Amino acid sequence: MDADRQGGAVADELEIRNVLARIAQGSDAGGLADYGELFTEDARWEMPGVPVKNGRAEIVAAGAARRAEGVTGPGSRSRHLISTVAVSVAGDRAVAESYWQFFTDTTTTPTLRSMGAYRDTFRRTEHGWRLAERLITPG
Repeated sequence: MDADRQGGAVADELEIRNVLARIAQGSDAGGLADYGELFTEDARWEMPGVPVKNGRAEIVAAGAARRAEGVTGPGSRSRHLISTVAVSVAGDRAVAESYWQFFTDTTTTPTLRSMGAYRDTFRRTEHGWRLAERLITPG
């Protein structure tokens, strides 16, 4: 691989990693509009035992519902941690596989509430890389 292509691949991977981080941070503390912009308009979010979310609007609405319940969002004292990230880029599509942990009570006695794996598919858009599909496996 020549240096220009390799540099482009590294830049793509770094941008995708930043999108992963911003989604986790946005879930815990950011604004929902900014959170929603990290997904494609037709994104899909799937986790066992939870209705599938189809489209950015449903994903943002689910985030709003979690905030209304006090599960996530500003003041919830929760944190999503993403680690062990592997990214494969192929043209204008990419797949990232990572592990996640969800903690609550982060200002007193942090408690691990759940953990698992993400398999995320990204698409390059005119606004940069965006999450197009998230498959969540608990455990």
